[in-house]
Amino acid sequence: MSQDRLKVLFICSRNQWRSPTAEQVFRRHPALHVRSAGTSASARKQVSAADLEWADVILVMESKHRSRLMQDHATSLAGKELHVLDIPDDYRFMDAELVELLQTAVPPLLRLG
Repeated sequence: MSQDRLKVLFICSRNQWRSPTAEQVFRRHPALHVRSAGTSASARKQVSAADLEWADVILVMESKHRSRLMQDHATSLAGKELHVLDIPDDYRFMDAELVELLQTAVPPLLRLG
């Protein structure tokens, strides 16, 4: 079953509020298998090459996250689908506005209908 699910990696800076919220919002979706990580050395879970290789689709919160990934993990990103959500670091974990932004922005990118 899990082979049929799309593997989505959500990335922000410290893996504290935005990407864990995205992981929480989409973790029960039957078509998805989700994880989250951060680009900062102080992230709760720092993104690794293994995380990037695992993912079918990588969704970063800001352009700076894409730049950091390209700088640190260019090889692991080869051929990967990567999207910038343009969600600023203005929200706390499970903030209602953040949840709404994610529920609006993510499904079209993942072709969830």
